[in-house]
Amino acid sequence: MRGFSYLKKALHIRSSCSRLLVVSCISSGGLLVYAENVDNNEKAVERSRLDSKKRKKIVVLGTGWAGTSFLKDMDISSYDVEVVSPRNYFAFTPLLPSVTCGTVEARSVVEPVRNIIKKRNGEIQFWEAECLKIDPENHQVICRSTIENLVGENDFSLEYDHLVVAVGAQVNTFNTPGVVEHCHFLKEVEDAQKIRRTVIDCFEKAVLPGLSDEERRTNLHFVIVGGGPTGVEFAAELHDFVHEDLVKLYPSVKDLVKITVIQSGDHILNTFDERISCFAETKFQRDGIEVLTGCRVVRVSEHSVNMKVKSTGEYVVVPHGMVVWSTGVGTRPFVKDFMEEIGQGKRWILATDEWLQVKGCPDVYAIGDCTTVDQRKIMEDISTIFEAADTDRSGTLTIEEFQDVLEDIIIRYPQVELYLKSNHLFQVTELFKDSQGNEREEVDIEGFKLALSHVDSQMKSLPATAQVAAQQGSYLAGCFNRWEQCNANPEGPRLFGSAGRHAFRPFTYRHLGQFAPLGGSKAAAELPGDWVSMGRSTQWLWYSVYASKQVSWRTRILVVWDWTRRYIFGRDSSRI
Repeated sequence: MRGFSYLKKALHIRSSCSRLLVVSCISSGGLLVYAENVDNNEKAVERSRLDSKKRKKIVVLGTGWAGTSFLKDMDISSYDVEVVSPRNYFAFTPLLPSVTCGTVEARSVVEPVRNIIKKRNGEIQFWEAECLKIDPENHQVICRSTIENLVGENDFSLEYDHLVVAVGAQVNTFNTPGVVEHCHFLKEVEDAQKIRRTVIDCFEKAVLPGLSDEERRTNLHFVIVGGGPTGVEFAAELHDFVHEDLVKLYPSVKDLVKITVIQSGDHILNTFDERISCFAETKFQRDGIEVLTGCRVVRVSEHSVNMKVKSTGEYVVVPHGMVVWSTGVGTRPFVKDFMEEIGQGKRWILATDEWLQVKGCPDVYAIGDCTTVDQRKIMEDISTIFEAADTDRSGTLTIEEFQDVLEDIIIRYPQVELYLKSNHLFQVTELFKDSQGNEREEVDIEGFKLALSHVDSQMKSLPATAQVAAQQGSYLAGCFNRWEQCNANPEGPRLFGSAGRHAFRPFTYRHLGQFAPLGGSKAAAELPGDWVSMGRSTQWLWYSVYASKQVSWRTRILVVWDWTRRYIFGRDSSRI
């Protein structure tokens, strides 16, 4: 035992000496290590400061389809990116009609912006605020925080090297009296939640004792103004909600419910194939949804809608319990002010060139619903194109000379390719035929103008859809990612008015098809290749596409679960 005690003491002394030795070594060398770390840190800070001087700042306004697509595809390593938006989330807007009726919950279709930007390889700053003014002369944006009743300043400004305007659009009321005061809109998640509460309120009010049948019918008359995709989709969702869920909970008023769609055009879904429009109208008629086409709403009051029938000029008053206004988009106020400042005050929407740069304002780009691409007409450049193609300076253009520049023409003026396809012209030589249909080997400038005189008739504005906005965001991000590379080695079409090429290929929209859910587990789809699909199988295709297009696995799983829950338990009819 005594030997064991001596051994234990010896080990304890040796252990203590070892600790003293380690501490001594650290103490003696600590000053040196600290000095080296300070030196290294100073070098890192200096290197970071120099890098930040080289890195240009991009300010992005908006977190919708365009802005989010831009952020997801942007290479952050070369830029400092700051994002400003009054909402701190991205919303999958094509599913908003489903949110109005509880088919899908609101939180299932939104993804916090900070969740999106934290996944990027680099730092992105996000500010929850709204833009009040764009100052292009000083390269600044003036913003104001949307968070009130807390200490601190609300107004601030941000400087930029490049500005990306992706703020979307607001509802276009066409200055119709009473719309702002008495109509519901369907542009934001908050709009969908408000509609859901109002639908339940209409039913709860209708079953109260003491009301006449006429009053109950008025409260349960749901009017949708606008027969586009959003209006039709909401009408279909509301019909399913009423007949699959609410009539079981409010059986006393099940025969008093009415849904009416008012459309100023001759058909609903007039941007779709005619077969889909006819199918939708037939299905709505079978489901008991009233479709009033050729009618224009002139006034909305608290309990009625005044409309004018175009064919007869007659004015009709329609009582309502709720009105949903879905008739197009308009420009936001601060964008209008910006347009006035840069000389676009007479336009109805902000215009960009084919590279999505705002016309008359360098270093400012616009994408999404807030803008339109002002495609240049080929007839404006016809003389310079002819001069560039006429390489032998003969004053005439041969087919071979024209084919040498044809690829660049199609890239720069996509309406040329659309014209060839729409007129079933499979060879460019057919453009050179004379009035008798005979082919000519060469044409002069007047003949060249005549051959291309109808090409610009194929120019169409891009629709204000999520698909267009997402593609524009990805395109613009790609341009910034390849900025130095493409400026050194241009990849765009040739500059017909001078030597060289455009740095980038212009934006080209690729239509991937569109869906129209029509209720009753049926949908219609217009897909590339002039393929139209309608019925139950199309509804399952709609499910798969919309689930795959979610921005995260979280929202993807939540949306699929909501669809499953609806089939098992039905829709939630609570007011929250």
